Amino acid sequence: MLTLRRLAIVPALAVSVYLMTSLPQAQGRGAAPAAPPTPRATAPIDLTGYWVAVISEDWRWRMVTPPKGDYASIPLNVAGKNLADTWDPAKDEAAGEQCKAYGAPGVMRGPTRLHITWLDDATVKLETDYGMQTRLLQFRAPRTAATAAPSMQGVTTAQWVFSARGGGRGPRPGSMKSVTTRLRPGYLRKNGVPYSANTVFTEFWDIVPGPAGSQWLVVTNTVDDAANLQTPWVTSVHFRKEADGAKWDPAPCSAKF
Repeated sequence: MLTLRRLAIVPALAVSVYLMTSLPQAQGRGAAPAAPPTPRATAPIDLTGYWVAVISEDWRWRMVTPPKGDYASIPLNVAGKNLADTWDPAKDEAAGEQCKAYGAPGVMRGPTRLHITWLDDATVKLETDYGMQTRLLQFRAPRTAATAAPSMQGVTTAQWVFSARGGGRGPRPGSMKSVTTRLRPGYLRKNGVPYSANTVFTEFWDIVPGPAGSQWLVVTNTVDDAANLQTPWVTSVHFRKEADGAKWDPAPCSAKF
């Protein structure tokens, strides 16, 4: 009887030990996974603040409206040149199209200040005082992005691009890549140099240190528009960070100035 009793007790103890050791693991497997960190929390660079465009090249095309027919430095094809030759700022204003040079590909090359903030944990908000435009750079693109109505600022999706440091260790530093589509036709230059509704506007945003502790934002742009350009147009624009918004000076769009 003693032997039989021992044989009955041993399996019972084994089951008890198994349950005691397995329950925490089972509970862990059943627990909800932790939410992934937000784009704001994983940002490798800080884009927020006030930035002023520093225009030391292409001054005569970016600081003032160049004369009709001055298309130098832009790789226009024949169709693009023919369309640019029809530019008439008075007609644009009469049609309520005075903001055609202030769409995303145009406004970033203008004499502007930027005010960059986080609208939420997955959306960067960029405002310009030049033309009083607002761009939303969305790390989580809305489901309706592909069917959104075309607009001057289009739909912009963004992502962090991390670069290795120290032999591949660590995710910083890095930059931001943004891609803008769903644009209304507009102007790359204020004298009517066109881009079409099928344009894809790609930007890489980098923060670099400057002299005397200054901070610079360098944005490398690529305009892809087979309708009007022979090749993609690649440029870069430079902004210096300002201490505050004391020099922020909003002004509406103008077709002439």
